[in-house]
Amino acid sequence: MQNPTVVIGKIRPGRNPRKYFDPVQMAELTESIRVDGILQPILIRPVEGDENGHEYEVVAGERRYRAALAAHGEGYHIPVTLKVITDAEADRMALIENVQRADMAPSEEAVAASRIAGQLQGDRDEAARLLGWSRSTLDKRLALMNCSESVLNALNTRVIQLGHAELLATLAKATQDKLLPVIVSEKKSVSELKKTIEAAACSLEKAIFDKTECASCQHNSSLQTEMFGEAIATGNCTNRACYTEKTDRKLDSISYGLKDEYQVIRIVRPGDNHTRIQLQVDGSTGVGEEQAKACHGCENFGAAVSGLPDSLGKVYSGQCFDTVCNQRKVAARLKAERDAKAAAQKPAGGPAGSGKPAAAKGGDKSSASAEKPVTSISESEKVKNYRTDLWRKALRKEVAQNADQANAYLISIALNGLARNIGGDKMSKFFEKLTEQKASSTLQGCLTAVHALDAGKRQQLTVALTVAAIDGMEVPNLKELCRFHKLDLRAHWSLQKSQYFLEMLTKSEMKVLADELGIRKALGDSFAKLFNKPKPEVIAGLLAVDGFDYTGKVPKVLGF
Repeated sequence: MQNPTVVIGKIRPGRNPRKYFDPVQMAELTESIRVDGILQPILIRPVEGDENGHEYEVVAGERRYRAALAAHGEGYHIPVTLKVITDAEADRMALIENVQRADMAPSEEAVAASRIAGQLQGDRDEAARLLGWSRSTLDKRLALMNCSESVLNALNTRVIQLGHAELLATLAKATQDKLLPVIVSEKKSVSELKKTIEAAACSLEKAIFDKTECASCQHNSSLQTEMFGEAIATGNCTNRACYTEKTDRKLDSISYGLKDEYQVIRIVRPGDNHTRIQLQVDGSTGVGEEQAKACHGCENFGAAVSGLPDSLGKVYSGQCFDTVCNQRKVAARLKAERDAKAAAQKPAGGPAGSGKPAAAKGGDKSSASAEKPVTSISESEKVKNYRTDLWRKALRKEVAQNADQANAYLISIALNGLARNIGGDKMSKFFEKLTEQKASSTLQGCLTAVHALDAGKRQQLTVALTVAAIDGMEVPNLKELCRFHKLDLRAHWSLQKSQYFLEMLTKSEMKVLADELGIRKALGDSFAKLFNKPKPEVIAGLLAVDGFDYTGKVPKVLGF
């Protein structure tokens, strides 16, 4: 079966991580395609048309695309395989296709690997699996992301070896640029560079930990300069293991100090470049004001603590750690703005000269604004556990007050095979509380004890069976029962009586809660001032807003 073809002028280059195309190899490929044409189709995907008339984008096969364009021009019908995929999928396929080629430069591999790790939210084990690399190889490539531009250029042009670049990546970029000319001019070997860096790379001047003990430490010595002269500043720790341990402890301490502020706090290392992105409101990378507010409650929102030599210990707040989701939100905002602009520019549909815009058809959503973001706290495990406990407690309370309803629910639970959720130990406790006698360990004993009870107490134990079943019920079934019961949480939950709920949230999540319940609006100008205070004071302030009616306000995240 012959592959379909597309006019090459309608195809644009894709997100190729490869930046260097060997001119000799490209010339040979171009001549081959000029004579024999394309033997293997390129992979493309449809995209929204642009001002240049492009309707497709290359996913894999850019070398063939470039060579065919050079050999035959824009009118050439190039064989293609067409696949409908998302931006993230296209990125990943292009990266993997290129990374697995043997002729990619290490620096290009580093960029590609970093982007793949970003697509996978920093999961390096999965990234290594997709690339067919060992975890050690992946970590070494990602470390190259801290190399200065001049070091990467020297590596790509084979002026220095990969080992040189890996060692230089552990230093600040300014230091790398000072060392590079020395390495090149004096032809320093990788082993020589390693020995010097291990002995002298730990600058006490730039250390972020308390250096009181270092003043009298035997490993605190001026740098031996016979190898690199003044290329590296003096005053270093020659015990790298100790220096690294103290640095890591300090980074952990900085991260711990942010736990009340954000849902995610990560120490970012070389190669983590694409695992996070600064949350923006406007511009080509902004998600929009309303979405940005909603993002503050997301489980992937937080802060990055730098573990990079150039910015060690620096905190970057307002970070999104789900870059794929961020791209989708930005794209949705930009599309909504384009659609709104296009709708505004449409000619009037009424009588000529009426000046009235045409009414939108019921099924035409092109001019509709983007769906309003749901401003809600993310469903973290602690929030899920809290709300499940709330559902059980509220449902138990209501069922316990209605014997007929409890009986109907118990029969339904048994018919569905869920009576197994009733724990004997739970029923024993109910029995002991009701009768003030210990439950028997034998069936005969239980039969005798229950038959001795009056009808009223037996009915109470039947209700207790339903309550015990609710306690042991799995969450999906519990949620279904809550919906059938039409459980109204407003009768069982109030923010003013739920300080524990606020205590389990970060300040970022509390901002989202304040937006959702209308507390931000009620606080007005004092809102920002409140959130500049420590978490306990923020909680106290949210629970005592003058003139705010807390009645009936339950966060969406607690719903079923």
